Amino acid sequence: MAEKPSTIRVQAPAKVNLILRVLDRRADGYHNIWSLMHTVGLTDTLTLRLTDRHQDIRLQCNIPDLPTDGRNLVVEAATQFLAAAVRSRGVEIDLQKTIPMGGGLGGGSSDAAATLMALNRLLELNWPPSRLADIAAGCGSDVPFFLYAPSAVISGKGEAIVPVTVKGSRWIVLVNPGVAINTGWAYRRLAEQRTSIKPLSAEHEQVSRNGSISWDEVLPLMENDFEPALAASHPVLADLKAELRQAGAEAALLSGSGATVFGVFQDESRALRASARLEQQPGRAVFTVPAQ
Repeated sequence: MAEKPSTIRVQAPAKVNLILRVLDRRADGYHNIWSLMHTVGLTDTLTLRLTDRHQDIRLQCNIPDLPTDGRNLVVEAATQFLAAAVRSRGVEIDLQKTIPMGGGLGGGSSDAAATLMALNRLLELNWPPSRLADIAAGCGSDVPFFLYAPSAVISGKGEAIVPVTVKGSRWIVLVNPGVAINTGWAYRRLAEQRTSIKPLSAEHEQVSRNGSISWDEVLPLMENDFEPALAASHPVLADLKAELRQAGAEAALLSGSGATVFGVFQDESRALRASARLEQQPGRAVFTVPAQ
């Protein structure tokens, strides 16, 4: 009898950090962070297939130089999930990447979270997000967030998550200058550059307590602690922010540790006009997407 494989296709969205504060260094070497994160309509696509023909986790990807072994968070997530489920199954995964790598958009973390959710459905375990989050935390600090998307406040080293509703709608223009910034290097640069740690503002703390905030309230609160630390080494980031503001963005900010900079626009037409201007410079990847 012919094998009847179980297959599922899932979308893994990118994220932007509407607010990113890097706080004190923890005993485990990580930094405590506080961030309001929001997914956007730029996605990778994963197709997962269970098979009895082998017992391996096999990943293929449209990006030739992306590792497809245990160094890839998708493979790590699948390995951790099957171990937690005490299952031995062959899994074949096809990953089609659109989210720029090393761009501060959380593509690898989102791919890992999508893998966990897909396997949960394929194996019909019906584990709640909190159970998946325990596995996700072992894969990477940004991975748990994507289980609670579209928006949430993230604290600790990424494991403490408070879902937040961002009221209203906006369009986002993402501009990646074609360079990747290593996250570990960016944290070291930040530690070298700053002389003190600014405490969380009362307005930031209130976001977690209220559980909701409007876009109009978010815009004046947007900040990213990595921006001043990377200003000297990557002046292109400030240039992109200025271009986005000149093109009509209500606010513009670095996402994560970079190198993608994003602008927030009131509607699609304004965003499209801005992206048309920004695309004129070679070497950039520009995406115009809704905030999900």
